[in-house]
Amino acid sequence: MAVSLAASIGATNYTLLPSNFTCPPAPQVQRVNTSLIANITSSNSLTASLSQTQTNGKSTFGTLRFPGLPKWLPSKNTTGSVPFRHIPRHATAPWGNATVGNTNPEIPPDTGVTRFYDFTISRGVLSPDGVNRSMLLINDQFPAPLIEANWGDTIQVTVHNAISNAIEDGIPVDQEGTSLHWHGLLQKETPYFDGVPGVQQCPIAPEQDFVYTFSADLYGTSWYHSHFSAQYAGGSFGPMIIHGPSSAPYDIDIGPVMISDWNHQDYYRLVEQAVEPTQPIVFSNNTLINGKMDYDCSLIEVDIEKHTCSPNAGLSKFRFQTGKTHLLRLINPSAEAILYFSIDQHNLTVIANDFVPIQPYTANFVTLGVGQRMDILVSGTGDAGSSYWMRANASSGCSAAQQGTGLAAIYYPNADTHSVPSNNPQNVTDLCKTSGLSGELDLAEPAFSMTPPSTFATEQVINITVGDNSTCNELFYMNGQTFRTDYNDPILLDAYNGNFNFDPQRNVYNFGTNSSVLLHVINSSPIAHPMHLHGHNFWVLAAGNGTWDGSYNVKNPSNPQRRDVQVLEPGICQNKDCTVIEPSYIVLGYETNNPGIWPFHCHIAWHVSAGLYVNLLEQPQGIYTNDTSIPAILPETCTTWSEFTQNNFVNQIDSGLRMIRMRED
Repeated sequence: MAVSLAASIGATNYTLLPSNFTCPPAPQVQRVNTSLIANITSSNSLTASLSQTQTNGKSTFGTLRFPGLPKWLPSKNTTGSVPFRHIPRHATAPWGNATVGNTNPEIPPDTGVTRFYDFTISRGVLSPDGVNRSMLLINDQFPAPLIEANWGDTIQVTVHNAISNAIEDGIPVDQEGTSLHWHGLLQKETPYFDGVPGVQQCPIAPEQDFVYTFSADLYGTSWYHSHFSAQYAGGSFGPMIIHGPSSAPYDIDIGPVMISDWNHQDYYRLVEQAVEPTQPIVFSNNTLINGKMDYDCSLIEVDIEKHTCSPNAGLSKFRFQTGKTHLLRLINPSAEAILYFSIDQHNLTVIANDFVPIQPYTANFVTLGVGQRMDILVSGTGDAGSSYWMRANASSGCSAAQQGTGLAAIYYPNADTHSVPSNNPQNVTDLCKTSGLSGELDLAEPAFSMTPPSTFATEQVINITVGDNSTCNELFYMNGQTFRTDYNDPILLDAYNGNFNFDPQRNVYNFGTNSSVLLHVINSSPIAHPMHLHGHNFWVLAAGNGTWDGSYNVKNPSNPQRRDVQVLEPGICQNKDCTVIEPSYIVLGYETNNPGIWPFHCHIAWHVSAGLYVNLLEQPQGIYTNDTSIPAILPETCTTWSEFTQNNFVNQIDSGLRMIRMRED
């Protein structure tokens, strides 16, 4: 049996700090670079100083040789990435006559096709922005390989945990457990493959394998990532594209465009910094587009003896065709940043939010919180030979970024692909500073109408607060309870055995047989939270500041926006020290038609690590009376995980998404 040692936010220290004791204030350090973008845009050439292998390993994302994507894949079993092929003009789509408006997107067809993938997670050293660092890579690629399927296909992913012992920044690091989560998929009838360790499965132990098998039960753009601590902030994430009907026609599928913050330190040290009261807040070091960007090497803060920095490492590049309509699949896989996306002198037509197709609307920039996705169409209005900047800007009001702008170049036919675009950026408003992050709710109308229940069967209020625990570590609390898990005892496996008596630190809300749930989430902290619900697309029924008046204040309450991540705006400080806060709120609704235990959490990596997480249990009788037995790999994985930890102390420094092994002598 594993022994859990409490570290900086140990299991016995979850009570709030006594009122008669004050923790030391965290240092207020702000490190913002303002010169790099000017230097890049005024340079003479966009010639990379590093090769693609040096910056991104075996990945081709961000290069002009990335082929784009077809409108669907061949209707036959495939293994790994499918080479691009043009679809014959009169070919029939695998989903037949289904459209975004006439078919419920949550009822997929059964194609009888399986897409097989084989992933090895291991350590490696790359330089995505010129600063070399140890990373967690999938198949030696950053970003990780593309998962691609048609709506209704089966996806099977074999994961090999090859995360080895290593020396990072002169400090020994041990082997680690891991898991992968398939963000946004419903996982109906396969809740055990959702990929959250301690909730649906035990971690995959080092030198062990795990096979995930699940349906491509929604269509559009998403991503997959490690759900073990903040591992994905170390590089273990990649795009997942499921082809299906579209809200509007397009000519060219450019493929995934991943806009993300980036850190030069190991994720584990950043988790320590995020909860340690004597450390400054975590600032990301850079902003990447498809895993690439330059960095000002004069600002490097990591130990220069252990890291090198190469200026002009290289930007991502894309091809546009004059007169054609391009589909860009935007993904924000950041650890923390809310990002604004724009293309100089081009408008963006939004056709999907997360996995939900919507009626198209046009904007000059769009906002993506962590975990959110958008499918956008961009008309090729540029002339032959022209080039333009693509930009990703971190919100200065909601995000902590040293270098908050990412750049990529778009080239039209006959353009010199080393040339530097010379055009002006769009006028981008930082909506986080104006309480405007919820404004897009009035613009987004789902293409397939789903009307919420007139009355929800039950309502749950969740109040988010932040405070120091008894060891002065800053934690988040939901209704006064922070989250901590037990990797050796997944909640779902307990439920399968009919055991519903959970430790309060597991933060389980049991909604029983209620047919629907209304979540009233109050943010009493001065920080934004992109809230993600597993296993569902929820209706967004209300959002604002102050006290919710009970009305659905969105534009179209009979067919409101549905998605799986909604940004909860920061509470508004009412005095200089922010000791008095006007809270913000969101009101979300969903039907409990998916028996299982579904995490509901902030998708900012450091906030999850600090306990901003609950588990929502629905239709428990559908779990332990399910005719489908638990796949044997679930208990087998718990056995191998237990064997791995049997002779090791488990030093758990965060909410349970990370454990470090310390070998016994």
